[in-house]
Amino acid sequence: MTTEQITEPTQSETTTETELVLVECVSSFRMRYLVEVPKGRKDWALDTVTCEEGKEFSQKFIGENIVSHRVVDHDEAINLCDEDNDYCANWSESKKEEVFFTKWDKHS
Repeated sequence: MTTEQITEPTQSETTTETELVLVECVSSFRMRYLVEVPKGRKDWALDTVTCEEGKEFSQKFIGENIVSHRVVDHDEAINLCDEDNDYCANWSESKKEEVFFTKWDKHS
């Protein structure tokens, strides 16, 4: 039986060059509505839902489908953050990174 000696990685082994990748997804849900309609007029329920007049009965998250991904630089990432989250536009860049960026060292 052999034993391997475990050594701590050196600084150069733990430093990884990184880049920012914007991944765009579409989330899918199965929605249910329970709509009362006159007997024999079940298709009217479809109109009610299409016109967004039905009360939600339930929903189930199906998953996310990735539709695109691309490398972005830091400036573009901050600009997109400001566009998509305009309520945070006055935050510092470091605060935006903390809240919205998934950092390599946090998920590797």
